[in-house]
Amino acid sequence: MNKFTGLLLTASLSLGLLGCDGSVDDNSTPVPPTPSPTPPTLSADVCYLMNTTKGNITLAIDLTNMPITGKNFKQYVDKSFYNGTLFHRTVNNFMIQGGGFTTGLKSKPTSAAIKNEAAIGISNKRGTIAMARGQASDTATSQFYINVLDNSQLDASADKFGYAVFGKVVDGMDVADQISIVKTTTIDGFRDTPVQEILINSVTETSCPAA
Repeated sequence: MNKFTGLLLTASLSLGLLGCDGSVDDNSTPVPPTPSPTPPTLSADVCYLMNTTKGNITLAIDLTNMPITGKNFKQYVDKSFYNGTLFHRTVNNFMIQGGGFTTGLKSKPTSAAIKNEAAIGISNKRGTIAMARGQASDTATSQFYINVLDNSQLDASADKFGYAVFGKVVDGMDVADQISIVKTTTIDGFRDTPVQEILINSVTETSCPAA
């Protein structure tokens, strides 16, 4: 498996996000947990201003319903991990993905992988932020993606683990849309890579907008 976090397009156009954080070869057949029948509404517990070379995106992160995933993102922000990383994969009418590579597509060392909380049941709707991961369920580390369309095919179900949504864009979705339509190419097997690098300059805590 390519070390790069990629996007798997099957013959049926079913889309999945693959994590790069090590070659994952899951030969077992674990049973996905049953998704919650009444998924919670996303909570805005902490907000971050993500400054990129395309503009600003403000994210509200749910630490209440998604404690593992939300706190994982927070700890990366707290140590300035995302500063200087790329939106390294952009797919029009699907998603934009970042948080794992620096300029020149150099992989950045991460903390340990986390448990997949997708079964909590929050859907991959337009404007939500979720974790990319490897082929196995509990393999997400630092990489995330922002959905630019509703992508329910990425949700957990009775037969798939899904991808854990842990927040949403509360301002700057127009910037995410612009990132999603930039010209891309393939570089050394890295597909859907922006021809002109899109940098995350900084991610800093900010006030959450009034409910």
